[in-house]
Amino acid sequence: MPQISTRGEQMPASPIRKLVPYAEAAKREGVKVYHLNIGQPDIETPPAILDAVRNADIRVLEYSHSAGNESYRKKLVAYYHRVGIELTHHEIMITTGGSEAIQFAFLACLNPGDEVIIPEPFYANYNGFACAAGVQVVPITSKIETGFALPPIAAFEQRITERTRAIVICNPNNPTGYLYSRAELEALRDLCLKHDLYLFSDEAYREFCYGGEFVSALQLAGLEQHAIVMDTISKRYSACGARIGALVTRNKEVYQTVMKFAQARLSPPGLAQVLGEAAVDLPADYFDEPKAEYLRRRDRLVARLNAMPGGFCPNPGGAFYAMARLPIDDSDRFCQWLLEEFRHEKQTLMLAPATGFYGTEGLGKHEVRLAYVLNLTDLDRAMDCLEKALECYPGRTA
Repeated sequence: MPQISTRGEQMPASPIRKLVPYAEAAKREGVKVYHLNIGQPDIETPPAILDAVRNADIRVLEYSHSAGNESYRKKLVAYYHRVGIELTHHEIMITTGGSEAIQFAFLACLNPGDEVIIPEPFYANYNGFACAAGVQVVPITSKIETGFALPPIAAFEQRITERTRAIVICNPNNPTGYLYSRAELEALRDLCLKHDLYLFSDEAYREFCYGGEFVSALQLAGLEQHAIVMDTISKRYSACGARIGALVTRNKEVYQTVMKFAQARLSPPGLAQVLGEAAVDLPADYFDEPKAEYLRRRDRLVARLNAMPGGFCPNPGGAFYAMARLPIDDSDRFCQWLLEEFRHEKQTLMLAPATGFYGTEGLGKHEVRLAYVLNLTDLDRAMDCLEKALECYPGRTA
């Protein structure tokens, strides 16, 4: 029979979703599974933006411009202005989720064999997009002891080669929740300018910062031709299934190159653009309650984790994820064991093993990522399960 491609063989499985069959099997047994493995919020999608789709006067659901509807892009200019970023609609490319924005950035700016430097742990799907583009990920390790702060710039300098083309960050970070400071971002800016590198900045969680200042890569003076932002409405408005994002850059050559990839896929989703456009019209205080709710969840989760014997979790500065170190021998084995064997009052929980968020072999074996996307009652029940699980896990290390 014909063989699949080498690229297909090398494409990594998602560490976030690979345990789904075990969760489904547990549910078939009547077990309640608390999903802390994936960033799917339980906060209600704003009814007003769903109503905009329901009430749209559309006789023919036609293609949009390959860059997205002009009306939507102009609305986004106003949105970015409100968050301190000045753009024109000719610098915004609507994409099929933030995922396509990442893919377009890699394909437009990088050649097969090029290298991108990414602080680890990092969003696992960067590995997949790099694989599809034939690009090599070069990880630089951040430490849980420092709350996953940006590694020293000297560590970046040591890893830059003639094949290095970009640095990739997620701010606030997925999976750690770390919020990069202005000083850290300016140090990255100086490094990119020194070595003529792109700075790809994934800013999906911009609205959810807890105490620190959010600084966009597009706000760094001097980086106008180097900064490319990947954005999405998925987390912002609890609309993950809409699959609408954006690639934003002031670099005209990059934008025109991305346009060719956008034209090849014709246009982004039409109904979801209606939803996205309506989202820009939400009241200015819309984010106050979701942000406050995530803050309550963060504080509860971190407190519970740090109260568990052998547990340690730094306080995330943004997003809705936390990375915790647990007294376990192997996070992949532990997360599978939770679903296959552990039960507490006919309940268990699903976590994401941290190994899939590291590019360096062997790291993450004692860490898990938790998404605090459940209400406080369910979050407490999930932590009760985790506490009981750690007491009886056969591979407990402390």
